[in-house]
Amino acid sequence: MDREKIKQGVRLILEGIGEDLEREGLVDTPERVAKMYEEILCGMDVDPASVIQAMFAEEHEEMIVVKDIPLYSICEHHLMPFLGKAHVAYIPGPQGQITGISKLARVVDVLSKRLQVQERLTTTIADTLVKALRPRGVLVVIEAEHLCMSMRGVKKPGTLTITSAVRGTFHTNAASRAEAMALIRQKS
Repeated sequence: MDREKIKQGVRLILEGIGEDLEREGLVDTPERVAKMYEEILCGMDVDPASVIQAMFAEEHEEMIVVKDIPLYSICEHHLMPFLGKAHVAYIPGPQGQITGISKLARVVDVLSKRLQVQERLTTTIADTLVKALRPRGVLVVIEAEHLCMSMRGVKKPGTLTITSAVRGTFHTNAASRAEAMALIRQKS
């Protein structure tokens, strides 16, 4: 990332809205915003499959679900956050290989830390897991509130957008898909 260009852009925005760049509260804002973008968009150049390195031959053939994975991303249309949670389910492939459950959350994290649209984020998580794990099936559901819809535009705070991506067994077998969805909906 080019921190200087980000700082210049922030200065232009502040000037454009009529702010005084020398005001005490704003003097260091361009630097703070540049550092923030480096942090919240640090997944831009990371291969999400690279975080799934640990694989274990457990000969496990049953569904694995990790739900309520917090996610924070930036919508590429308005550069505003969307936040919510991801639910990830997979059925290991014929060799029964599994990965550490934290790796599923890491994939969500890496892909969330890019300029995104929720639909692409959901699809890319599923496709990454298919590529890295070669499972029988993958199901990803994301529920998120988009601040571009809550704070501006139609101004409907609390509205959730729900997207899903279904691969393999979850696509072809309604019973497997229903089981995964029931586990995701189940209250803790």
